Amino acid sequence: MVSEKQQDQRQWSRQDIAEKMTEYEQEYLHTPSQRQLADQLDIPRSTLQHWLARKKDLAADPELVTFFESPIGVAFLHRLVLAAHFVITLVGPGGIRLVCLFLELSGLNQFVATSYRPHWQVSVALEQAIGEFDQAQKERLGETMAPQQISVCEDETFHPETCLVAIEPVSNFILLEQYTEDRTAETWTKALAEATKGLPIEVIQSTSDEGRGLLHHVKKDLGVHHSPDLFHIQNELVKGTSGALTSKVRQAARAVEKAPTPAAQQALEIALQHQEQAHQLIREISEAYHPYDLQTGATRSAEAVSSSLQQHFTDIEAVAEKAGLSETCFDRIQKAKRVVVEMVATLAFFFLTLRAKVEALALSPEAEQAVYDHLIPAIYLHLVSEKTQDVSQRQQLQTKSEELLAPLLVTDGPFGHLDQQEKEVIEKVAQECAGLFQRSSSCVEGRNGQLALRHHSWHRLSDRKLKALTGVHNYFVKRTDGTTAAERFFGSKPRNLFEWLLDRVHIPGRPAQKRSQPRPKTFLVPAAT
Repeated sequence: MVSEKQQDQRQWSRQDIAEKMTEYEQEYLHTPSQRQLADQLDIPRSTLQHWLARKKDLAADPELVTFFESPIGVAFLHRLVLAAHFVITLVGPGGIRLVCLFLELSGLNQFVATSYRPHWQVSVALEQAIGEFDQAQKERLGETMAPQQISVCEDETFHPETCLVAIEPVSNFILLEQYTEDRTAETWTKALAEATKGLPIEVIQSTSDEGRGLLHHVKKDLGVHHSPDLFHIQNELVKGTSGALTSKVRQAARAVEKAPTPAAQQALEIALQHQEQAHQLIREISEAYHPYDLQTGATRSAEAVSSSLQQHFTDIEAVAEKAGLSETCFDRIQKAKRVVVEMVATLAFFFLTLRAKVEALALSPEAEQAVYDHLIPAIYLHLVSEKTQDVSQRQQLQTKSEELLAPLLVTDGPFGHLDQQEKEVIEKVAQECAGLFQRSSSCVEGRNGQLALRHHSWHRLSDRKLKALTGVHNYFVKRTDGTTAAERFFGSKPRNLFEWLLDRVHIPGRPAQKRSQPRPKTFLVPAAT
């Protein structure tokens, strides 16, 4: 039998207290005997008196006290405090002290402690729980995930610790986000293998910069195709031309200011022309590097793309020569130009892999040709339209995409004889093919930028915090279509992350009794008594 002393020492949860107090107040209307009800509820009378006194002393509106001391109010307070932690410290870039300040300004400091230490404990518990959620969901979703071949975008960022980041670009699912001692090929390969362990996936392509460690990791260790990052190619060209041409424009502008002669004015116009030509040619490299013509949707051969890229680089070199740029500038242009071979190889890899996937469908010649000429180009143009910031270009791409799809939607079209399930399989393969061409690791660059901002505000990201941020990105952040990265990657919905946390993370207890404030020290006038 439990003694009264042992009952007094029992740890009552806030929910238990709220339920007992609600039951007590309801029964007290019929049985106004505190001792009798304490025995009936199996609560020591001293404990009950303590609860009643504490509730009476709360300096808040009586209606608020009634609500937050009820079972539903306790549950709401739990959700509210955890939501504040989750949104401010994990979804947003804020810290624990902002959570404490929010609770004080909202008046909730009457019902929950707002000192730093207990909320630090909540923050740690949240981060640990998200890490456990990530592991549990990977195991659960991985069991039902359909085997698939994927591309990865890989890059390093520094805080100043080396952080390896690898993302599956179609779903934007972060496969790897981990601090390591170095960025060697061995470290990359080991980290990626550990991150994808148990998942039914095969990496067939990696998009990254030309770092030696990354290249060795991709080409030698993984033995897969390496797709060069278009951003780094353009960036090298900008470094080789932009600064030098801008300097030429400034020199010509100063010459016009000193002596506004026709010759000086003509020199300025030529310098401006060279600058604009270089900028335009660099932009056109991006426009040329597509497997399908963005105007017509027609397939572009690797040879045609190679010829176009080579011509653009030749034109850039001609501009640099006319502008009289230095040898260092030409070295940067040549460095970027050397990657054209890999760019063309990426197109060849794309078309070879695409053909293997489509032929595996065993379609009729007419349906297969429709997939090549209409379905995959239409999906590809749609994907490009979602990434462009030019509104008019986006509309043109979407219009052309719809035009390419139109012949496939009629009843007597190449897919008219197929049932719904067969069409779904074809569309799924076509989407995989369209997403296979990866010319940029922008998803990783964007993620690195986010991590840099968080590191700047917090000064340091622990392994636990980094893993929690990865979990929030994968399982909580949604696109406009309402899907998370995990849902897109695994092909099925993960459990609700926040609801999962509510069941496992507790909030701080009640605020401690306020202590008397120390009197301020005075030097000339005695402190008032």
